[in-house]
Amino acid sequence: MVNHVLSVQELGAGNLASLVDRSLMFARGVNGNKRTLAGKVVGIYFRRSSTRTRTAFTVGAINLGANIISYGPEDLQIVTGETFQDTARVLSNFLDALVVRTNASIEEMRAMTGQNQMAIINAMSEGEHPTQSIADLVTIKEAFGRLENIHILYLGEGNNTAAALALAVAQTKGMRLTLATPEGYGLSECVMSAATVLAAQSGATIEQQHNLDRLPPDIDVVYTARWQTMGAPKSDPDWRTKFDPFKVTAKLMERVSKSSKTIFLHDLPAVRGGDVDNEVLDGPQSRAFRQAYHKMTSAMSVLEWCTAAGERIATNAR
Repeated sequence: MVNHVLSVQELGAGNLASLVDRSLMFARGVNGNKRTLAGKVVGIYFRRSSTRTRTAFTVGAINLGANIISYGPEDLQIVTGETFQDTARVLSNFLDALVVRTNASIEEMRAMTGQNQMAIINAMSEGEHPTQSIADLVTIKEAFGRLENIHILYLGEGNNTAAALALAVAQTKGMRLTLATPEGYGLSECVMSAATVLAAQSGATIEQQHNLDRLPPDIDVVYTARWQTMGAPKSDPDWRTKFDPFKVTAKLMERVSKSSKTIFLHDLPAVRGGDVDNEVLDGPQSRAFRQAYHKMTSAMSVLEWCTAAGERIATNAR
């Protein structure tokens, strides 16, 4: 039996917290260079471009002693019509985990979990980027020493990064997330509903608004993401005029920051001068590039958990 990571919502609060703490252990070198994935084989199947996530999972797996095989978008017989189920049944004879990125629905990955011998890890789908949200929480906990009573302001599009962040924060006791998005570009009703239910159970707070005049003060974390997720075009030719006011500038940081300890996050790649100004991205409050590093530490914790390697992380059943 293996553990799949398709959605943050399906991880559960206990597993999410444990993955964050395990990632921090890797960052601090507490692991002692233990090769907990020795003898295992990890497949990296990316159907879309990636700089950080593909490198993070590849290097993370190597650091833990795994062997790697990489597949490009045209390498598997899926492109000739073989089903995702059949492809996964074949690969499960050889691989312990398959890390998948696609711009399509998560249901493609879900179809691959039927074999239940090879872990399937969502490295980004159309609707959610679960491992990114783990890296986000790791970066925040490293900076503040806690997650409870941390208030995040997310600005920009309600994309797959924002969806995963909302579902992760919603399961973390005492965290608060305010999403400020252009009208018509917010989180879907489905995601907001799920996050609201989870937040009610954990004591977290998730809010979404579209009015920049009502931004809350005393923010601990300001977060934005690229307005064109994976470079995908938008149907509205004037979409940029709706997004421009949501750019993270030094003035905005000053307006909402709780103190000089307020940090800035970006899942990268950034569009400098677009979603964020250079002054912020390269400034003293920015943790965006440390956040990128934590994509590797979080990948390592996910790979361990999915393949039941190393110490067993708490499950929802406990």
